[in-house]
Amino acid sequence: MFTLSYLLPSHILMLFSLYFVVCLICCMYYFLPFSETEKKTTLDQALRCVLGDQIVSICSATTPFLLLGDVLDCLPLDQCDRIFTFVEENVSTWKSNTFYTAGKNYLLRMCNDLLRRLSKSQNTVFCGRIQLFLARLFPLSEKSGLNLQSQFNLENITVFNKNEQESTLGQKHTEEKEEGMDVEEGEMGEDEGPAPCSIPIDYTLYRKFWTLQDYFRNPMQCYDKFSWMTFVKYSDDTLAVFKSFKLDDMQASKKKLEELRASSGEHVYFAKFLTSEKLMDLQLSDSNFRRHILLQYLILFQYLKGQVKFKSSSCVLNDDQSTWIEETTKLVYQLLKEIPPDGDKFATMVEHMLNSEDNWNSWKNEGCPSFVRERSIDEKPKRPTRKRAAPEDFLGKGPDRKIFMGNDELTRLWNLNPDNMEACKSESREFMPSLDEFFTEAIEQADPVNMVEEEYKVVRNPNYGWRALRLLSRISPHFFQPTNQKYKSLADYLDSMVSKLAKELPKDIPSEEIKTGEEDDDDNGDNLLKESNDSPSVQGIQNKLVTNQQMDEMASKLGAQWKTLASQLEMKASELREIEADSEDVEMQAKLLLVAWQDREGAQATVESLAAALNAAGFSHIAEGLTEA
Repeated sequence: MFTLSYLLPSHILMLFSLYFVVCLICCMYYFLPFSETEKKTTLDQALRCVLGDQIVSICSATTPFLLLGDVLDCLPLDQCDRIFTFVEENVSTWKSNTFYTAGKNYLLRMCNDLLRRLSKSQNTVFCGRIQLFLARLFPLSEKSGLNLQSQFNLENITVFNKNEQESTLGQKHTEEKEEGMDVEEGEMGEDEGPAPCSIPIDYTLYRKFWTLQDYFRNPMQCYDKFSWMTFVKYSDDTLAVFKSFKLDDMQASKKKLEELRASSGEHVYFAKFLTSEKLMDLQLSDSNFRRHILLQYLILFQYLKGQVKFKSSSCVLNDDQSTWIEETTKLVYQLLKEIPPDGDKFATMVEHMLNSEDNWNSWKNEGCPSFVRERSIDEKPKRPTRKRAAPEDFLGKGPDRKIFMGNDELTRLWNLNPDNMEACKSESREFMPSLDEFFTEAIEQADPVNMVEEEYKVVRNPNYGWRALRLLSRISPHFFQPTNQKYKSLADYLDSMVSKLAKELPKDIPSEEIKTGEEDDDDNGDNLLKESNDSPSVQGIQNKLVTNQQMDEMASKLGAQWKTLASQLEMKASELREIEADSEDVEMQAKLLLVAWQDREGAQATVESLAAALNAAGFSHIAEGLTEA
């Protein structure tokens, strides 16, 4: 007897909710002044909403797959085709995280049940659709769909007439013509071309030809000595027929094929060979039939020569067998190229497919490893060694032998001297202007008496601004002085610097009339160090290189804050990752940062430049200890 004690509280609540909704809908159905169609539509939509919410809360992810399996089990095959179309179209939904883990086994079982009901010869297209669906559903590394042990379908037996006494091939075709027999469907008439076959076909050739299918079905027979001798004899006779009877005139066959396509609308394909003796001559003149047989030879040869993991140790070819296979393989490819239409193209395609199959076989022998390669923790990304060839203009091999650097100013500077290394060593390049001679023009233009417009001032020139910043970072303490003033552009910053420098430079330059709006910063500027470029202390700091002892002391002080200094030293993100990978100690990471910076800068790795970077990063106390040392 059914009682509510077997239901969970959530289920009881669901039943009462459904009961309440049904009662409410019934009241609406009988009392609301709507038409009959509108009432039914409202009732249907309300039931959908209620059931949809409840199903999500109480049903598991396997419910849709159980329903699909039950539906396909109850329906005939023609209706299963339509239901499976729905399954195919929603393969992306089945692969989502919600359904894949819970439903992949149910989908696999459902597809296998369908394949058992379908006929491989009559429902070939439907079977292929199921296989394609499974290939799209499961990843390539899924082992449930692989023939790991290289087993053969031994149930695929080709049935043909093995009783010579019942054979009709002994009778001559001339007797049939004398009796006035009609031309069978598929044969060529007198107005369509020559006879299908110009060689006599007897029962011996018929038996040898169809006996070969047993070797294609079970290649393990070829490793038996007597079976191998039979296979070689029958193959030589069959291939001799293919070689002697060429398919040169295919106009009649093309005409028949076009008529079939026009009448039926699609190409006719049979998954199983027809072994009637009356069809033997027609089959030998069919290009598709020949290609099927020759392709079977190539597949068999590839298995016999290949390294298969589950082969027995006794399954080894001797030298004579290997030689015969090599020679026969060349003959088969030659016969494929001679079969019209597009024989060369078809043979090339077959060779490519067999090479791919060989790669799949090697993958199975290795245990089917994943195609996604995971990088190990200790493995470092390798830098590319191969560089793209530079264009001729960049190498200076153009018509005017001028090297283009992508910028007019850089191009001019680069081509000042044909020998760039000699130009770099020139003594005229080894100079640094003083602050007074470099900023004299800017100070004069900042004087309101001279009435120079803003757009014509040198501080508005980007090249001048870039050189001014480099000079200030080298010999001026103003560059590292913290300030609360915010600047919108480089020109505004240089205007403020010009006002400060005007107070320190020689007094013949009128600086008291320069108005830049930075009167609040004058006190800070007056308290700065006023050392000229020729000062021994400043010059000593400029030329002094950072020592290993200083780097050790700074590394211990920086500790885990070394990344803040790395941004000021213009270190790349890839270099930072390498530093983190080399050591887990923060002090050692800081030391590696300083070593990498020193290797990159070389002779420019001075105490002054490092102190400037420390001040910019907010480590002024470390910079003071560095300059004092």
